[in-house]
Amino acid sequence: MKRSDIFRRLHHAPPVLRLPNCWDPASARIFEVAGFPAVGTSSAAVANALGVPDGDCLDVSAHLSAITRITAVVTVPVSVDFESGYAADAAKLARNIARLAVTGAAGYNLEDSRVKGELYSIDEQCERIAAAKTAAPTLFLNARTDIYLDAIGDSATRLERTKERLAAYLAAGADGIFVPGIDDEPTIADIAQAFRKKPLNILAGPATPPVADLERFGVSRVSVGSWPMRRTMAVLREIAREIHHAGTFGFMREPHIPYEEMNALFART
Repeated sequence: MKRSDIFRRLHHAPPVLRLPNCWDPASARIFEVAGFPAVGTSSAAVANALGVPDGDCLDVSAHLSAITRITAVVTVPVSVDFESGYAADAAKLARNIARLAVTGAAGYNLEDSRVKGELYSIDEQCERIAAAKTAAPTLFLNARTDIYLDAIGDSATRLERTKERLAAYLAAGADGIFVPGIDDEPTIADIAQAFRKKPLNILAGPATPPVADLERFGVSRVSVGSWPMRRTMAVLREIAREIHHAGTFGFMREPHIPYEEMNALFART
């Protein structure tokens, strides 16, 4: 079975799809070996790992190359956080999505932000979604809206405006919907029930309810964004400070993956 077919099926039956977000082949393999049935990428983490800020700053070819290296080392489906597709117009977006399909990805997230804090109109984003879906019909298109994440517009109308966009995106051809920035139970449950026949993805944060509760609300998928990469970098920063300031090597006595085991992650039989 194709990885794209496997990935699609993972959204339509309990349990909630717990989708960890990687940033390079090593982190992808760590997640795969841990037993996850699929992995995602984080656009912020991939961009930062390649030396640029998040927010469509990464060269699209560099991003696609990074994804190709990730899909080459894992056997599970990979969903790509593809920002807003690195294209302002639908035709260029379609070309980029066609290129993404060649990397071996099983699906992708598509944002509705033109720039941070400014959304495409609903009609514009629907045109973009339709073009993207036509360019790669087998890939799972997860349509994301940033209304909550970037606190766009009147908070009193945020929920209804979010649901309006999600409904339009599904009608335009999206396979799933993604609402980062929500972590309170009433909002999560409201959106999940409004679209209970379609997969809802939320982005976990420190205040997000446990997976068992998310499943009860009707959430299909939960991802963790750039948190794993930033947590890993925090550990690396502590190592750097110890070596530089203390001149000691206590970090070597902390839990680590042995050299042989790390190499074995990439061994080919």
